[in-house]
Amino acid sequence: MHSTDQRDFPARMAMLAETAAFVQGFCERSGVRREDALRLVLIVEELFTNTVTHGFNGGSDSLIGISLSRDDEHVELRYEDRAPPHDPTARFAKSPESLNAPLETRPIGGLGVYLVGQLSASARYVYEEGMNRLWLTVACRS
Repeated sequence: MHSTDQRDFPARMAMLAETAAFVQGFCERSGVRREDALRLVLIVEELFTNTVTHGFNGGSDSLIGISLSRDDEHVELRYEDRAPPHDPTARFAKSPESLNAPLETRPIGGLGVYLVGQLSASARYVYEEGMNRLWLTVACRS
């Protein structure tokens, strides 16, 4: 089964639930298993939250583009925004130093980008035409 869906969302935290519903709807229509769908929703929620919070300092009317494509074994996520240039892929493979610290001494935040990298089979980033563009491939079983 091959399917593709794309949508733009204003960079506002009020849109977070709608982005999750978009991903969930795509997964249901495309026959993505529940556990894989949950991973995709988590990835999009993390990326969206970071863009709004850090890229746009709490929100913007600028649009965030999310595109999902499915083949037999993978879902490819394309994520685009017009926030200042930021390549998250450098932090995908390196676990945060605080991960090994006792729980009560760990700072809040800093694990989400690492988690996105761990949930993705591959990643590619470019900044072009004033946009951050990130492609993630997520393995999905039928």
